[in-house]
Amino acid sequence: MGGPDRSGRAVHPAVDRVHVVVPDGIDDPARVSGGNRYDREVCDDLRNAGWTVVEIAAPGSWPRPDATALDALARSLDALPAGDLVLVDGLIASAARPVLVPRSGRLRLVVLVHMVFGGDAVDERDELAVLAAARAVVTTSAWTREQLLDRYALSPARVHVAHPGTWTAPASPGTAGGGRLLCVGALAPHKGQDLLLAALARTAGLPWRCTLVGPLDRDPLFVASLQRQAGDAGIADRVRIPGPRTGAALQLEYRGADVLVVPSRTETYGMAITEALATGLPVIAAEVGGVPEAVGRTASGVPGLLVPPDDSDALAAALARWLTDAEVRCRLRRAALRRRETLPDWRTTGRRIRTVLSAVGAERERPPLRTEW
Repeated sequence: MGGPDRSGRAVHPAVDRVHVVVPDGIDDPARVSGGNRYDREVCDDLRNAGWTVVEIAAPGSWPRPDATALDALARSLDALPAGDLVLVDGLIASAARPVLVPRSGRLRLVVLVHMVFGGDAVDERDELAVLAAARAVVTTSAWTREQLLDRYALSPARVHVAHPGTWTAPASPGTAGGGRLLCVGALAPHKGQDLLLAALARTAGLPWRCTLVGPLDRDPLFVASLQRQAGDAGIADRVRIPGPRTGAALQLEYRGADVLVVPSRTETYGMAITEALATGLPVIAAEVGGVPEAVGRTASGVPGLLVPPDDSDALAAALARWLTDAEVRCRLRRAALRRRETLPDWRTTGRRIRTVLSAVGAERERPPLRTEW
């Protein structure tokens, strides 16, 4: 259970038991997100591998918690045995300096970073303090790891990558014309659906229909502006906005599409990209953040078209190229099917996470903390 025994010697904690701090409601289909999906898959994999997993749901508006949310998290952690492993979702961890740093000597903290805040919503000093206090940090992309190491003075040996996995899915049959466009992600400015609608307005003379799948409650004003934008451009009847989709319903959207469009302004990886590639769908995406890492490359080339970020003209040109050039569509589909064969599955992700947790659990002494933040 951790702590000294009667002789004063440190007792080695269990290395197959972990407490996982996750946002409250991670399984709510109305609050679907890549981070929530990742957390659920990791918890399930740990259990399948024989680990004891205790989930701690952290209520509150993270990453901007109020005092009540911080107090609830503190009480949950104070109830844990000394020396226990605690894996904390970065949405919570980065904003929980007052709770996590004072407890980092008693608990073996590992932080799972889905995105770097770095002054946006969370003060850089708070984020650094938490990451420096953690025994290890896991990121979901190499790009995110590089961002952390560039921004903060962290030991590279303590910062690891565990890419999101995928599950095997039937290949999308596609259509000859390639006009079924799909965009998956919360309808919010950082996902860039306004850029996509602007690009679609420029290609209104071509045959296409577009579906925007994702939660509608993150920024209702933005959703309303998208609906006005589509109406003003005369394309509202060709744009479907069905709300969030998960599980089999989301797989149906992938199978019914010809290409995934990712117009994001920021993206640390892009789980929708690998999910689409798992069904053989090519990708048209803004070349931002970890997107190129997710898209990947095959012997048949890149399974998609990458365009400059925040550039609706470049996106329109890529869409027009896809819609008008059958040879391009065939080439990208071949590459997507090859990429489908090389994607890591969630078991691979789980093994990486377990390796990090096991190493932290095996540490007998707390490494010294950095204090110059």
